[in-house]
Amino acid sequence: MSHTHPCDICSRPFTQSFAYQREERASADGEQPRVLHFCSQQCLAQSHADASGCDACGERFTVELAAHVVFHAGRRHYACSPACRAKLLGEPAALRLVASNRAPERRPRPPPSMRTRAHVLAVFNHKGGTGKTTTSVTLAAALAARGHRVLLVDTDGQGNVAVSLGLSVERSLYHVLVMGLDIEQAVTLARPNLWVLPANETLAAAELYLAGRKQRDRVLASRLARARELYDFVIVDCSPSLSLLNQNALCFADSVLCPVACDYLSLVGVRQVLRTIKHVNKLLGHPVRLFGVLPTLFDSRARICHEALGAMREHFGERCLEPVRLTSKVKEAPAQGRTLLEHASGSSAAVDYERVVERLLADSAEFEALFALGAGGVV
Repeated sequence: MSHTHPCDICSRPFTQSFAYQREERASADGEQPRVLHFCSQQCLAQSHADASGCDACGERFTVELAAHVVFHAGRRHYACSPACRAKLLGEPAALRLVASNRAPERRPRPPPSMRTRAHVLAVFNHKGGTGKTTTSVTLAAALAARGHRVLLVDTDGQGNVAVSLGLSVERSLYHVLVMGLDIEQAVTLARPNLWVLPANETLAAAELYLAGRKQRDRVLASRLARARELYDFVIVDCSPSLSLLNQNALCFADSVLCPVACDYLSLVGVRQVLRTIKHVNKLLGHPVRLFGVLPTLFDSRARICHEALGAMREHFGERCLEPVRLTSKVKEAPAQGRTLLEHASGSSAAVDYERVVERLLADSAEFEALFALGAGGVV
């Protein structure tokens, strides 16, 4: 049975979900150890604010994560890095820690990108059921098949990217955002030229972590900055929400692709996407632009699909891409852990996505030229 405790730092009542939220500390007078409760990693870090430095290397640092606090042989220690944490735990534990952090053979480090910088594309819509994950996975696979080095980042806690590619993963975006794990140790090689940084339910805790950080909208961009050197393209699959993690994704992205199902409610949702992009541009000061609106689930037999497509073309002009036609192959592919191109490369939807890739490559070349001249993107 779960119990509610008041946080010993901010007094906010909460239900314990993680081990770091409860800690026993010996009192100065040697009396019975005191049990403390912390609602967040920020409150835990604040409780250790008097730490003078790393107990392994002596380096002064700020305690920001639960991983910075090490309990060994009945005593509390502070470690500034995974290596120092391993040293404090002793050689056998250190060996186990190093082995767990060593990148396995399926995670080879990609050579530096041949491009000036990676093009970061966020696939984003506040509304669910528009084909964001299918679009992200298919575009990433198509770019990789053409020889481009691609990183596919999942920022949706449902973890559908890994499922769609038939991956079983241990490390996720949470470990990079919150634990500070190097991106090259967290990614998984899913296909030739295609690396994946997956997600799972732990991203809920990452949202709490982001909320307490300075420059909280740019934590993702900071943690994934190395990706711009390693890859040609970074595709970010965003969750259907107005979350802080989505703001981070947009502050990391160069361009936004908005998949829109061909129905009335999805059309209404596009307005919110445009407002969010303008918010990121004007209020957060990051120049992200709308690459295009992609009509999905287009059924040529349905009048509403033609009406929706006509409305998008009228409103967005050339930024409205050609529609992705509805086919059952799109739903079959994830069930087999395969991409649409692997499962049905000749299907109508696969052909439509290949057309989007052609447009993206042309747009990316133009964007790189503008970046070299110092120009920013606008909506």
